[in-house]
Amino acid sequence: MSKFRLKATSKAGKAIKTEFEAGSKKEAKSKVDKLVQKNGIVVQALEKKQTYQYKAQRPGKKKIAGEQEAYNKEELEKALTNLGYNVQSINKKLFDFKGGVPTQEIVTFVSLSADLLRQKLSYDEILDLLYEDTENKKMKEVIKEIQKDLKDGKEGSEVYGKHEDVFGKFAAYMLGVASTSGNMALVFESTAKFLERDAEFKKNLRRSLLMPTVTVLAVVATVLFYVGYIFPATAELFLEFDIKLPPMTAATLEMSYWLQDNWIMLVLAHVLPISLFVWYIKTPKGKFMLDKYIIKIPVIGDLLHKTSIEIFARVFYTLYSGSGQNIDVIRVAAEACRNTYMEKQIKEVAIKMMLKDGAGLVESMEETGVFSNTAISRFRLGAESGALRENAKQLAEYYEVQTTYKMESVIDTINLFINLFIMIALIAITVVSSEAAIIQPNS
Repeated sequence: MSKFRLKATSKAGKAIKTEFEAGSKKEAKSKVDKLVQKNGIVVQALEKKQTYQYKAQRPGKKKIAGEQEAYNKEELEKALTNLGYNVQSINKKLFDFKGGVPTQEIVTFVSLSADLLRQKLSYDEILDLLYEDTENKKMKEVIKEIQKDLKDGKEGSEVYGKHEDVFGKFAAYMLGVASTSGNMALVFESTAKFLERDAEFKKNLRRSLLMPTVTVLAVVATVLFYVGYIFPATAELFLEFDIKLPPMTAATLEMSYWLQDNWIMLVLAHVLPISLFVWYIKTPKGKFMLDKYIIKIPVIGDLLHKTSIEIFARVFYTLYSGSGQNIDVIRVAAEACRNTYMEKQIKEVAIKMMLKDGAGLVESMEETGVFSNTAISRFRLGAESGALRENAKQLAEYYEVQTTYKMESVIDTINLFINLFIMIALIAITVVSSEAAIIQPNS
């Protein structure tokens, strides 16, 4: 989000100066236009805060160079002059690229905050420490802005909500909740755990799916290049001397000619369906359909399903107060579980039953059809014993351990099959190539 400053005059001639945030200059102008239509103000200037590079020197001191954000060049020059500097140059920074914030940087920020909160440090002191120790430029700006907004008395949801692009939607919500909760350290700790598990699961998913896919595609491309380009160059030498080719060599040469004649259709037949599928699952409807059926796929689907239930249970444990139905807690946990189908079922079936029909939590959850028998039994036991929150935590920890071990097993199994596939491909190439050794000229 970029910062903008509006200078205007009201109908009564009073000067107005206000700052606000917007995603782009177009969005900022749209907000200003609404103010003009509603209040009839006269706009004098709409300025965007930008980064300027300056060189300045105090009398008798060493020349300094630095960067500073300001709404215009004159404002920065005036500020430096008031501090006793002789300004030598001020130029707008042409390429103000701050980069993104790695997931690990976010995890470190939240985890350290939780640890220091347990040590009874004030949150303002914690932000000072984290600002000094953070090397990522973008993260430094975020921490500085969070500290400023909190000092200005803004609500936690507003402070962290505008940094959704950095923290993510759920983490930003949880950190906003922490500032008004009775146990800030617990909420930070649970958020850190969620981020760690999310990062770990994505990393393992890449290991189990992405890298094997790349490996298989590389092997297939190598085989096709050999069969379609290198092999014919060798085999056709024998045909020039009218030498009869062995069966495998002849069959491979025929396949090579077929690939050369039909390679465009083959590429389109593979690329088009994959491209359409990727486009479809990026649409809201496609994402919903993918989430609905992917949890039914053996092995990987089961892991995804249990991971979503684990996240739901962990968020439920963090926010559940033990009083009433805690509808907002269930809604937030559903939004956090990373599966749009499960989220829809929980919101439209479970929450609706609880509000409209007065049904109990466990009964409503069972009716959604998205919770495993293990999850239902743990929630039922918790509801009957009055320890619903503790049972939710136990369920989350149980599924965390189970999915971690299963994911390692899946990765090992996939790697085994990949190695077998590579071995078979290499043997096939070797055998076909070696057959040329038995070719003899006609007597």
